[in-house]
Amino acid sequence: MPKRFNISLQDPSSIARLVVAVLVFLNLVAAYFVMRPPGGSPDELYRQAQSEASDLRLRRAMLERSRVMMTKIKDGREAGDAFLLKYFLPAGTAYSTIYSDLVELARKAQISLRESSYTKEPVDGSDTLDMMTITQALEGKYADLIHFVNALDKSDRLLIVESLSATPQPSGTLSVQLKLQTYVREDAARQ
Repeated sequence: MPKRFNISLQDPSSIARLVVAVLVFLNLVAAYFVMRPPGGSPDELYRQAQSEASDLRLRRAMLERSRVMMTKIKDGREAGDAFLLKYFLPAGTAYSTIYSDLVELARKAQISLRESSYTKEPVDGSDTLDMMTITQALEGKYADLIHFVNALDKSDRLLIVESLSATPQPSGTLSVQLKLQTYVREDAARQ
């Protein structure tokens, strides 16, 4: 038959047994927490702290690279916008600006302007850019033509000489057919 424990608070040996039982139980609980501390052992906590510190360094490096990239992207965008504003003509004044530039260059080079034509085509992949093709007929002496082409090359405008053909005339001058290209920007996206 199992032995029954009768605990009487008046019996000192019963109180001592109760105290010893509680202390043994508390020692078992303490031993468990020593062997399996909450959150892990000191080695596990040290490895976890090392891993977290390594992750933190990696994330800080990624953040710094992202900041550098963001700065470079911003600088590139600003440089691109400045290039567009400087070299690409606004659509509203492109024809008159190019024509007046050609008139001024021809006057300085002593070349006569003849008929001209302008066409504008959209640039693939852009909603705001067009390519303008200028076909200009000129007449003048060879040295003046060289002076005109040199001045055209040094112009502040982005003018691309696509083709130039010169035909000698009986009067000793050259009849020149010049084809230029430039880019035009729309102020707002096309509808």
